[in-house]
Amino acid sequence: MLEQHEMLPYDHSQGSQSQQREPRRPHRFTALLLAACVAASSMFGFLGGYAANTRLTPAAPSAESAVDRLAQPLIRTATSGDAANNAGLSIAEVAAFVKPSVVEITTEIVSRSGRMGQLISEGAGSGVILSSDGTIITNNHVIDGAQKITVRLADEREFSAEVQVYDAKTDLAVLKIKATGLMPVVIGDSSTLMVGDTAIAVGNPLGALGGSVTGGIISALDREIKIDGETMSLLQTDAAINPGNSGGGLFNRQGELIGIVNAKSSGTGIEGIGFAIPVNIVKTVAQELLESGYVHGRVATGLTLVDIQDAQSAWMYRVNQLGLYIYKSSDPALQAGDRITAVNGAKVADLAGFNAALSSYAVGNTVSISVMRNGQSVTADIVLTEARG
Repeated sequence: MLEQHEMLPYDHSQGSQSQQREPRRPHRFTALLLAACVAASSMFGFLGGYAANTRLTPAAPSAESAVDRLAQPLIRTATSGDAANNAGLSIAEVAAFVKPSVVEITTEIVSRSGRMGQLISEGAGSGVILSSDGTIITNNHVIDGAQKITVRLADEREFSAEVQVYDAKTDLAVLKIKATGLMPVVIGDSSTLMVGDTAIAVGNPLGALGGSVTGGIISALDREIKIDGETMSLLQTDAAINPGNSGGGLFNRQGELIGIVNAKSSGTGIEGIGFAIPVNIVKTVAQELLESGYVHGRVATGLTLVDIQDAQSAWMYRVNQLGLYIYKSSDPALQAGDRITAVNGAKVADLAGFNAALSSYAVGNTVSISVMRNGQSVTADIVLTEARG
């Protein structure tokens, strides 16, 4: 805001004289000082403009791969103690900054029906560009089972995508498109988040509104949510999230990625409750997937399980009781059709409970698994191995 200066009245007594005095010439020192001030003002104005433009303009994309970028330490845009930087950009500035780094994803799933023949169903979601060479991260549930995946960039170019790696446990998948010179996101640090921080979601809601931006706050940290038998620790936000936002980005006021959107609570009267995978988890999982093809340190039982929790599923699998059943087993002491009842004495009734019971054990540990078989209780000890995919 411009300062207002008082206008001083003109001295009419001087104007009444027939001859006016010749104006005094400025002293040489005064002139030099004035010139220096003008030069300094121009220089600082230029630097200020340069700084503002640098802050709002994404850096030119480098040629480094996703593995290279994920291996770098987290670097925050905001400088600690700098009030201007900590306040961050406006939502409009963040939206413009991150727009080139968020993509739309459409999928086609082919299924067969005895009556209808071949059926093609379509799905939609969002994704975030990890590196300039066309590596993109999204949710696993967005692309699960898809025979065809198409990625649409912010500049409206479309590419076929292939799944490089995926991890159902954290609901993450890495895609690859044949493109170069893309604008990757700036990866933030979700460990620094606090309840009440600004959260900005960018994605493709309803599969038809690509580039949509919604704003809100971080409502909670480390929410334990059960999704498809997995207990996940997620960020909660009240930024509007709808079907199609899955896989899109959740950003802070510096335009940094702080999470990957993956879930929304639904039901009559439920609004303003959405969830995102914290970016620190995304970074760790994506790096291990790209380097090794799996996440290190996870345990495997050698069992393929079926979680039957409704009457329709029970009828389809021809069982008379709900629960967690063994479908395949690499251990001869456990058989297909066994219903798991406990792990090391802790009761288990579903897949989420089974996974939770194993979460405190490491590769090489031995655990006792109790099952019901033909009305009899059977217990077998198995050695946990490392899960590789």
